[in-house]
Amino acid sequence: MTPTMPLFLLLLGLIEARATFDQRMAAAMAAGLCKTRPTDLVFIIDSSRSVRPSEFEQVKVFLTNVINGLNVGHNTTRVGVVNYASGVKNEVSLKTHRTKSALVRAVSKIEPLSTGTMTGLAIQFALNVAFSEAEGARAKSPDVSKVAIIVTDGRPQDNVKEVAQRARDAGIEIFAIGVGRVDMTTLKQMASEPLDDHVDYVESYSVIEKLTKKFQEAFCVSDLCATGDHDCQQVCISTPGSYKCACKDGFTLMDDGRTCSACGNAAIDTVFVIDGSKSVRPENFELVKKWINQIIDKLDVSDRNAHVGLVQYSSTVRTEFPLGRYNNKKDLKEAVKKMDYMERGTMTGMALRHTVDSVFNIAQGARPGVQKVAIVFTDGRSQDYIGDAAKKAKELGLKMYAVGVGNALESELKQIASEPITEHYFYTADFKAMSQIAKKLQINICNGENPCECDTLVKFQKKVEDALQALNKKLESMSKRIALLENKIV
Repeated sequence: MTPTMPLFLLLLGLIEARATFDQRMAAAMAAGLCKTRPTDLVFIIDSSRSVRPSEFEQVKVFLTNVINGLNVGHNTTRVGVVNYASGVKNEVSLKTHRTKSALVRAVSKIEPLSTGTMTGLAIQFALNVAFSEAEGARAKSPDVSKVAIIVTDGRPQDNVKEVAQRARDAGIEIFAIGVGRVDMTTLKQMASEPLDDHVDYVESYSVIEKLTKKFQEAFCVSDLCATGDHDCQQVCISTPGSYKCACKDGFTLMDDGRTCSACGNAAIDTVFVIDGSKSVRPENFELVKKWINQIIDKLDVSDRNAHVGLVQYSSTVRTEFPLGRYNNKKDLKEAVKKMDYMERGTMTGMALRHTVDSVFNIAQGARPGVQKVAIVFTDGRSQDYIGDAAKKAKELGLKMYAVGVGNALESELKQIASEPITEHYFYTADFKAMSQIAKKLQINICNGENPCECDTLVKFQKKVEDALQALNKKLESMSKRIALLENKIV
């Protein structure tokens, strides 16, 4: 890429720089923008012998972080904690503490029981005791939510299906978090519907803290425009529990309901570089494909404007389809849906080299003089070195976006991302939250000083070409007439 490229083919920029979720949440809480609806919340935590002391400490950190995001009080959110193994212990009742600091101190003092895993017994205890009015629960009311968050790492030694159903029938919303070698069938038997929203899995206790965001979002009812947690390009208008987007004068709201345009989209070559390693898991790989298609929906896919390519990698690298093969969204999205999961290692460096050297190659469909964009997705640590390939990509003018999920390393993502890092690096702990990242990736090209100048130049160039063609036709006609006159004179 050279700095002399035409004005209407300049750099792609992400429309809005985003603060991290934690910063927005902290700002919202500080400004009183985020409030939890009245809730009786009980944590049910497994401290059986399979949970090491250090791991139990990580569970307590998770509880503390969730509590810190709540609006704790007698008339707002009351919190209880049930600790279980072979037996059950009511560590914190809903009536005991009315402040966050007191709750956090109480959580810090909880010790593991280190015996068996009687999860069904713990749910029964929560239903009969922890959620009773005697222990501080409020009377059943549509204005007060009843929520249980169960954290476990093993297979229960008793039945959970029936007792969990009784708890749900009593109006308790159950979230089930599984760790490590947990039995997924059991988690689904415990959790409320829809299961996609109420069942979570993490590979180890060391990453359970990353689920904090999900539960802070679940309990926080905020002014989404004020907190910045929206995807409007220009103007956000608050509505009860939601928002709608609008545009500044002179701009038009696009069909996606989020972006604004004062001119046509310019040409862009975009390549998705997707991690298909075994740690992703088949069900999550399907979510990744949906995420890709969410972003494609925002592009002006056509022969002239956006071209899209797709690369998948694991221990090897495979070009699923090259740039320019599909020139409409329907065919493009169908091709993404048909991508087969590779399920092996994580050679991110190799994938970056392949993308730079082969996919963004004119012989493979890349267009000269067109902005090049790579969106790299991974869920873990690369098994090879990425530094040189990432550096080369950016030196050649590629705009690099790095998207990480779960165990992805922040240092590697930032190494891949273009400057400014905050606008090109995204992370979420949960595959189910990837759709939020898709909303924030606003891809549109126009000159920053005059957003219509690119379109104006194209139209002007077309008019000049048409005028020249008309002039040539007139010259040809005049030449024929002159030739006829010359013949008559002779």
